[in-house]
Amino acid sequence: MSDHGATNPSGDNVSEEYFSFAMGEFTAEFPRDRLYATNHMWASEIATGVWRFGLTAYAVRLLQDVYFLDWEVEPPAVIGLREQIGSIESKKAESDLYSPVVGSLSMINERTLDDPSLINADTYRDGWLIEMATTDLDRLLDPDAYAQHLIDAWQVAQRTIKGQANH
Repeated sequence: MSDHGATNPSGDNVSEEYFSFAMGEFTAEFPRDRLYATNHMWASEIATGVWRFGLTAYAVRLLQDVYFLDWEVEPPAVIGLREQIGSIESKKAESDLYSPVVGSLSMINERTLDDPSLINADTYRDGWLIEMATTDLDRLLDPDAYAQHLIDAWQVAQRTIKGQANH
């Protein structure tokens, strides 16, 4: 494993509650009790077949200081895979948000719409974004698979951060 690996704070590769990923001098933590999408969203089942989605600590760290959130869709709406659902602005970037699964949008977190800084402050609890009814779970990764995805994607992210994406 490279020096950018997924570990828990004690340095072990597996933790019961969280795993960590070193992003330079910053270490992002990820709860092991949820699934993850390759677009750096987490998913947590809140009722049978209903999933809450939010941005991972990795995405929040790359964006830095989220200050604006806008939605393209309103519940109830059927959402396609990778369909644009909104946009987000931060100190570092403006980015479109895409659905990580096929499903039915059932709720938007009005609190993050009113105060997007919740995404920075509490991304895994109060900073969630949307709730969707879905059975499209094959597209989501378990924590270990997401940790490997982070390792694989880190070099690309580093080049992008440094403005060298085409090198």
